[in-house]
Amino acid sequence: MVRRIRSVLLTVSLLVTGSVLATAPASAVIGGAKSGYGPWAVRMLLDGRPACTGTAVAPQWIISASHCFFEQGQPVADKRISFRVGNLDMRKGVTVEPVPGKRVGSANADMMLIKVSPMKVPTARLATAGVRPGQLVRQYGWGATCTGDENTCQSPVLKQSELRVVRPDDPRCDGFTAPGGSDFCMEKVSGIPAGGDSGGPVMSIGPRGTETLLGVFDGSDRQEIAEAGEVSQQLAWIRSVVRG
Repeated sequence: MVRRIRSVLLTVSLLVTGSVLATAPASAVIGGAKSGYGPWAVRMLLDGRPACTGTAVAPQWIISASHCFFEQGQPVADKRISFRVGNLDMRKGVTVEPVPGKRVGSANADMMLIKVSPMKVPTARLATAGVRPGQLVRQYGWGATCTGDENTCQSPVLKQSELRVVRPDDPRCDGFTAPGGSDFCMEKVSGIPAGGDSGGPVMSIGPRGTETLLGVFDGSDRQEIAEAGEVSQQLAWIRSVVRG
């Protein structure tokens, strides 16, 4: 069975420093490419240091992975969290803060919706149909560009990898996709997401401005296989929270 590896690796004792960010390689998500587009992508910071990735889905709502908001099984306090938005280089983005007490996790997927102060960024379209085997998708994030100690090579600029959706019964996906169809499994085409990419967008591929948010990345084996929570399966929950 493939060992499931969650991709948030930044803990209280292992956090990326500003000096590392300034010199981190920017050309890969472990073999991917530098992004030229992704206005809805959001960088999550924990205690001011890079932690995860997310997506703006409404002017005051970000979606990310639930596991990014827990340390040793305990919820991370709102006051420790911030987000950088509005620029592919997170060092040039604008900081927004969570609205205290306004985080809502899905009961059926590794997804968290976080209400924040208003953001002046384009928001991602939400997929209404499920992914299909063979479909090419694009994942975005500011995470690790190396194997080993991923905290030392977080990228300051947005990166991307291309992946192909595989059948849920593909044996390589054993231990990855969650029961009940809330996740989908992907194989590497160019690049593989890693630590710090958790919660980031998995988008359809199309002309700029026409992409849809298909999934929320939540884990990979760092070599060949990645997984994401499927947005279409959680669409009713997302809409109810954002409109509530």
